[in-house]
Amino acid sequence: MKVISTEKAPAAIGPYSQAIVANGFVFASGQIPVVSETGLNISEQTRQVLHNLSNVLQAADSSLSEVVKTTVFLKDMNDFAAMNEVYKECFGNHRPARACVEVARLPKDVKVEIDAIAQIK
Repeated sequence: MKVISTEKAPAAIGPYSQAIVANGFVFASGQIPVVSETGLNISEQTRQVLHNLSNVLQAADSSLSEVVKTTVFLKDMNDFAAMNEVYKECFGNHRPARACVEVARLPKDVKVEIDAIAQIK
């Protein structure tokens, strides 16, 4: 196993790694939209989350186009359509397997968190 860490994404805020590479795959921890401003809408938060996730994957010699599975955690399922539009924009024609669940609360009270499993290029 290899631990992945990049300064191009938020540092882990607990006892975990940004990602782990094992057996030809990268297992990326959930990314949140850590920014100095508060009140970003769900589209802006989703865009930032996927940007962070992309940076973690790049540090592991992978990319969004290599993602095989994601899990999306939403604070409010009413944000699903807006999140989904940005998700489609960022993934293009690539359609990894996905689960999406509503949760009571996310770290730093953000609206969205996304984790991913991707293959190494």
